[in-house]
Amino acid sequence: MTAPFPAPPDLARDLARIADALERLAPPPPARPDFDAADAFVWRADGGALEPIAKVNRVDISLLHGVDRVRNLLFDNTVRFARGLPANNALLWGARGMGKSSLVKAAHAEINRRGVSEGRLKLIEIHREDIESLPALMALLRDAPHRFIVFCDDLSFDGGDTSYKSLKAALEGGIEGRPANVVFYATSNRRHLLSREMMENERSSAINPDEAVEEKVSLSDRFGLWLGFHHCSQDEYLAMVRGYAEYFGLNAPVEEIERDALEWATTRGARSGRTAWQFTQDLAGRLARQLDREG
Repeated sequence: MTAPFPAPPDLARDLARIADALERLAPPPPARPDFDAADAFVWRADGGALEPIAKVNRVDISLLHGVDRVRNLLFDNTVRFARGLPANNALLWGARGMGKSSLVKAAHAEINRRGVSEGRLKLIEIHREDIESLPALMALLRDAPHRFIVFCDDLSFDGGDTSYKSLKAALEGGIEGRPANVVFYATSNRRHLLSREMMENERSSAINPDEAVEEKVSLSDRFGLWLGFHHCSQDEYLAMVRGYAEYFGLNAPVEEIERDALEWATTRGARSGRTAWQFTQDLAGRLARQLDREG
């Protein structure tokens, strides 16, 4: 058998030089996250990194009025998860401005304030446009020595958007399944996360319309806990305003505060937690008071 010809010395040297150059051009592996740097992070999908957030924009859970039932359900679910017990993914859906995202952040803070679990519960926000990277984030968290709420605000899908398939696989459908130390919370104005137009288009263009729509609607079935938020009554709205005024020490006659709050809501055509908060900011400005929201 004829021995193979040895590679010319110049060729071997050139190949080694090319290999070294490719290694220098390749991006370095992402640094392992320092989960002790903060209790809250934002997922940066482009770099595969978690950015610690020192001060979270949130309010105290006691200020969330008019949502008592859903507040208790989400909090109890989160307590069980923090203690290492089975817990569900949660979809908070419904009326705008009624405190869906505020509740998620407030529940996380209250869990850590009470010391429910042995370690600190971590909150990680993933942006809607990065939802396709959710499996990569889940893989990063799977072996970490903490428990995580992965949170996506204002989650919905339109038109030909197929990124919902990544979400389905990451939540329950993949071979590995959702990591035991991760729970996924999302807020949306839509109960099924899909626009009515999108569902009707699927029904009109598919060979089997019912199967096409069912495949998309099954996304919301990945959430074991559905929490509906609805427009508040006038009494609930005023309770929110009074709660904010008392919490931040806005000293003004209650009758005057309520009268102005109702006028504020009338000019905006809506009563909601967001409207109550916006009025509170206006009131604090007129009273020359600062509003220090919880960090």
